[in-house]
Amino acid sequence: MTTTAHSPAPAAGTHTVPARRRRATGRLAVLPLLAFTAVSFGIPALAMLIGAFTVKDPATGASSYTTANLAASLDGAYLDALLGSVQLSAVCALLAALLGLPLAQVVVTSRSRALREGVLTASGVFANFGGVPLAFAFVATLGNSGVLTRHLGLGATGWSLYSFWGLVITYLYFLIPMMVLTITPALEGLRSQWREAAQNNGATTWQFWRHVALPVLTPSLLGGLVLLFGSSFAAYATAAAMVGSSVPLVTLQIADAISGNVLVGQENVALALSLDMVVVAGLVMAVYLPLQRRSARWLA
Repeated sequence: MTTTAHSPAPAAGTHTVPARRRRATGRLAVLPLLAFTAVSFGIPALAMLIGAFTVKDPATGASSYTTANLAASLDGAYLDALLGSVQLSAVCALLAALLGLPLAQVVVTSRSRALREGVLTASGVFANFGGVPLAFAFVATLGNSGVLTRHLGLGATGWSLYSFWGLVITYLYFLIPMMVLTITPALEGLRSQWREAAQNNGATTWQFWRHVALPVLTPSLLGGLVLLFGSSFAAYATAAAMVGSSVPLVTLQIADAISGNVLVGQENVALALSLDMVVVAGLVMAVYLPLQRRSARWLA
């Protein structure tokens, strides 16, 4: 006797949602985020772009489109400020990466859970501590009349916090913890089997890091450098409160142009400087995104 198996009929009132409808629902769910992004970033970016290419006649009040603002932003003191910001950001990013990588490695390899959680928690706090409070803390500590300046006699050595290197030391306060938070997941992704295989083949610790670990970590390290560079490049409040105009920085020049501290009617030049910063940030992100994808493939 032959029996035929029949698939159970779907229960009454139930149906499957087509894949096309699910995709449409997913796109609708993203619309609020896209709308928020358009309002928060799109409109200011469009206004900045239009203002950077606009010049208003002071006599008639008529506006005309020109590249004079961009030309002014890439000349004289404005160009020096842009190059100064790039130099400061590059130095801070490199030093923070060199100091943050070994600290993150100590945290990853430590057997003390309290040490690991303590360092990562403190890094999260310090990485977000900046602005005027950070400037005040360093002025009180390493300023001309700071506690350490007086006790260590730093004034006699020619030390000045209100200089390029003083600003570098201040920025490292929040950039090193940021590097620790950035590179720790990549260090955790290094598989123990790779180290064991290298040791079984007679490789030393230095050889393992040179030929295995560092090539794998290179995309993450470069991505961390890019992130640190961007954070230093966009910083404003700390430098404004601590060094003022003694160190040429593009963010300070933008503030001066908008407020009219140096010349009146330079608001559109400030927008052109902002556009220069956007271009630099775009170039930085163009380097960061491919490195991030490559690092994710290796450490997946």
